[in-house]
Amino acid sequence: MILRAHGARPSAPAARSLWYERELGWPTAGSDPVELLTGVAFDVIELPAVAGFAMLRRVPRTGPVAVEGAWMRLLVAPGSSDELPGLLDWLEWGGVALDLGAIGAGGRITAPCPARSWPPPLAAGAPGERCPQEAAVWLRPPDPKGEVEPTLPRAGFGGDGGAPDLVRLVGAAATECHRARLSRARPLPRQRRAGGS
Repeated sequence: MILRAHGARPSAPAARSLWYERELGWPTAGSDPVELLTGVAFDVIELPAVAGFAMLRRVPRTGPVAVEGAWMRLLVAPGSSDELPGLLDWLEWGGVALDLGAIGAGGRITAPCPARSWPPPLAAGAPGERCPQEAAVWLRPPDPKGEVEPTLPRAGFGGDGGAPDLVRLVGAAATECHRARLSRARPLPRQRRAGGS
């Protein structure tokens, strides 16, 4: 509980924490930065942002998606992080080095700055709170007016709430992570000519 003097507004981090807890029912920790606890309301599939943006072009419907620095985070149903290794094996990606991981029970992610379209009503400086360039931000924010859980990808074909099933999401993410890795490893045309080939 955050105590404050009568009439004083909470700081932006405190207001962000209150908003996540009250509006979405997501537990938070920390104060600067505010962190969302994973494994309770959602798990996270994490991949390089460059691969993630390519994946989002192939999979237009997902659950909430955030970006922090060079990493994209896809919110998925709780327990999905435990499914990732088996899904990668089943999709025949198990032996391939991918920059694809999961954060589940006991993990944390930085709480993304609220989007301009849904500023927290308690936040100092809202609407349109300015965030540092490296801050986590929502690309596809959760809908605070509806339940978030039905929109989270989960294991099983078909998905719920308009989100794809976890198998298709992981398959597309693995493909784009592999493509990004191959692109980084491929020499540029100028480098090939310099070698005499």
